[in-house]
Amino acid sequence: MNKTVLVSGGAGFIGSHVTVELIAAGYDVVVADNMSNCDMTCFEGVKKITERDDIPFIEADFCKAGDADMVFSSRKIDAVIHFAAFKAVGESVAKPLMYYKNNLESFMNVIEAALSHGCTNILFSSSATVYGEPDSVPVTEQSPRKQATSPYGNTKKMCEDILQDCVKASKGSLNGILLRYFNPVGAHPSALIGELPRGVPNNLVPFVTQTAIGKREVLSLFGHDYPTPDGTCLRDFIDIVDLAKAHVFAVRRMLDGKMESGCEIYNIGTGHPLSVLEIVEAFEKVIGIKLNRRFVPRREGDVTAIWCDPTLANEKLGWKAERSLEETLASAWAWEKHLAGQC
Repeated sequence: MNKTVLVSGGAGFIGSHVTVELIAAGYDVVVADNMSNCDMTCFEGVKKITERDDIPFIEADFCKAGDADMVFSSRKIDAVIHFAAFKAVGESVAKPLMYYKNNLESFMNVIEAALSHGCTNILFSSSATVYGEPDSVPVTEQSPRKQATSPYGNTKKMCEDILQDCVKASKGSLNGILLRYFNPVGAHPSALIGELPRGVPNNLVPFVTQTAIGKREVLSLFGHDYPTPDGTCLRDFIDIVDLAKAHVFAVRRMLDGKMESGCEIYNIGTGHPLSVLEIVEAFEKVIGIKLNRRFVPRREGDVTAIWCDPTLANEKLGWKAERSLEETLASAWAWEKHLAGQC
């Protein structure tokens, strides 16, 4: 029998791409989501890409212990990948209690329900925000976690601690993997799933594509006075499909019993920094359109520069980022045009 993986928050941007890659790798997948950050667009896209109409979907709020228990009671779950969380840095600064309550409570309920139903493999969707404003770059998994620059980042640190403490307390019966993402961008090559923000985007690329398609009059770039070559922030932009594939390698490592410690940590990025302005200019070149853009004041919670050394993930997981920046930006544009009914 195929192993079954639960993807909590699986109807969203990252979760939908991970679901596609898990199914392609031969796993059975259960998707659960409370639909607070998304609609069914991406889940329907997943079914088209995989040509599977039978993917189990459960509407559940993991902040409710009863819902978490209900999901794990639905069938035998061999591993869970936990995405269900609020994720906007700026919003977390404005609404910290909402972020602490949602992100911590949902993860603790998932762990508790998993353990009570015999699921001993938990992969947590973490973030480069745990490194705060790093002392040096690129960061490795041994780089110190710094004071978070936002409540969102702080919830990621706290969830990491929760999982590591649970693994330690289990005395070898629980496996945990923390994947620290850098900046996921792009869309599936089919243009059937991609990033679908509600309201004003919090991430750069959807703001770029929405400006190009005419949904936004102007592209606002936050800050042009950072101590970087062009004055804009430096980031490690990782293609969403490459990121999704990393989860397959990590889940396989857990389920095949190849982990070398109870809780392993991996940076998931390209290792190549690009500035905000470089991304915008590369996108303009890919689609042949000059965007209406302006610089606005810095956004609270943003760090100056961060990118990773992905060597550990390359060597231990056997994973490596493969898609080019041009492919990634072209896929994001194709997705935006798909949403607008232009392709």
